Amino acid sequence: YNADWQHLDVWTKLLQTIVMAFVGTLFAGVVAFPLAFLAARNITRSRILNQINKRFFDFLRSVDMLIWALFFTRAFGPGPLAGMSAIFFTDTGTLGKLYAEALENIDDKQREGVRSVGASPASVQRFGVLPQVLPVFASQALYFWESNTRSATIIGAVGAGGIGLKLWEAMRTNQDWENVAYMVILILAVVFLFDGISNALRSRLMGGQKR
Repeated sequence: YNADWQHLDVWTKLLQTIVMAFVGTLFAGVVAFPLAFLAARNITRSRILNQINKRFFDFLRSVDMLIWALFFTRAFGPGPLAGMSAIFFTDTGTLGKLYAEALENIDDKQREGVRSVGASPASVQRFGVLPQVLPVFASQALYFWESNTRSATIIGAVGAGGIGLKLWEAMRTNQDWENVAYMVILILAVVFLFDGISNALRSRLMGGQKR
C-alpha cells in the first residue's frame, strides 16, 4: 500500500495483463480448433465451407490487435474485457489459419489405416488425425500465449486495462519516471519468465512428437 510505489496496484494490474493474455489465447484456441477442421480441404470436402472459414480467419487477423482493442474499448469501456476480446479475435484468425494448414499437411496414411478397419468418421479424426496435429496445435498456442503477454501491455495503453494502462498514466505525468522504470522492469521479468516456460513446454511437446 506504499503511496509512492503503489506496489499492490501495480502487481494487480500486472496480474490482469497475464490473465488477459491467457484467457484471450485460451478462448481463441478453443474456437479456432473446430473451425480449422472445417477450413482444411482434406478434412472437410465442401469447398464452400472451406472458403467461408478461411475468409473468416482472414478477416479476423487482417485487423490489427490494437485496432480491435480500440473498438472493444468503445464497446465495453476501458478494462480487461476489451483486451481479452481483442486478443481473442486476432488470435482466432491467426491460430485458425495455422491449425488449418497443419491439418492440410498431415500424413494421410494414418487416416487410411484407421479407416481400413471400419472406424467411424469421428474415430478416423480422433485416432488418425489428432495424434499428428495436437503437439503442433499446443506448441503454437503456447507461443501465442507468450507473445500475447507482451501485446497485452501495448493494448492496455489504449484503455484495455492491465499494467499497460498504468504505465501510460505514469508516463503522461512526465514526472514519475522511477515508477515507469519499476513497471518496465516487472514487465521484462514476466516476459522473460513466460518466454522460458513457453520454450521449455514447446520443446517437450515437439520432442515428444519426434519420438
